[in-house]
Amino acid sequence: MPGGKTASKSSGKPARQVLFSEALQLNKPASSPIQSPDMADSEQVITMDRILQEITAVRRRLEGMDTAITSLTLETKSMCSEIAGFPTRVSGLEHQMATMEDHVHKAMDKDQELLFLRSKLTDLEDRSQRDNICLFGFPEHVGGTDTFSFLRSVLPKLTQIAFDPPLEFQKAHRLGPKRKDGTSKPRPIIACLLRHGQAQQLLSAARVHGPIKMDGFEIRITADFSRETNDRWNGFLALGPKMRQLEVKYGLFEPARLWVTKNGVSKDFYNPEDLHIFLDGLQPESMDTTSPDRPLQPSSDNQSTLPPTTNQEGTD
Repeated sequence: MPGGKTASKSSGKPARQVLFSEALQLNKPASSPIQSPDMADSEQVITMDRILQEITAVRRRLEGMDTAITSLTLETKSMCSEIAGFPTRVSGLEHQMATMEDHVHKAMDKDQELLFLRSKLTDLEDRSQRDNICLFGFPEHVGGTDTFSFLRSVLPKLTQIAFDPPLEFQKAHRLGPKRKDGTSKPRPIIACLLRHGQAQQLLSAARVHGPIKMDGFEIRITADFSRETNDRWNGFLALGPKMRQLEVKYGLFEPARLWVTKNGVSKDFYNPEDLHIFLDGLQPESMDTTSPDRPLQPSSDNQSTLPPTTNQEGTD
């Protein structure tokens, strides 16, 4: 079409650009007013202000992130330096633990040594008191001030033993302070004999006869042991009813050794704690609830009755 070609040449624009501009004009609503150049410039200014505000906000956020990253970097470096020191600290702790283990082992060895020395001391104390006897039940008023003469005359009668030579004592006195009233329990008498054989004769007679009656009073004669030995002995006696319930055969030997037999197996015990553990591991085969508890009695001359605690201070 010649006319169309002339229009295109006169306008100086490509045909495609002209068609695009016409399409834009056709898409605009009929009622929309035509914007003036001033209004377009105003809208461009507003748009640029918003863009600048957004850019400023983003910049601030980036600055905050940079500060946080810097702080995090410093903390990371601090943690890295601490972690780098961990091997040295762990090595130091291992060395300290090894030193403490050595100290603990040494302390345990010392503890065992102290226990051994304590047992030796107790044994020496018991041996040093082998010639001692304790007498319980004598009223406070009998004997007067001459305890030697009183015991020398009364003991042969109580035990029915004719001593030859006569009884001789190194010392004899009552234990503890004097009783202020006559209703209190009388103090025991401790006596150290000059001859060990005579002390053993008296203890053997006490095991045979048991408590002896004299003028309505019950007199008991026992050996004199240390407090540790007495405590172990009393601990064994406290387990007597349980051993009888479990049908365990037993026997007490001086100074404080318990011999038990169960199902044909015999064992020795030197402290009540081990005996308690042993009895807890046994199952009762028969329970005899009709027979009353009997005191723990020895069955041979090598055994002894209950040795009461006699290592108290005070003499009379």
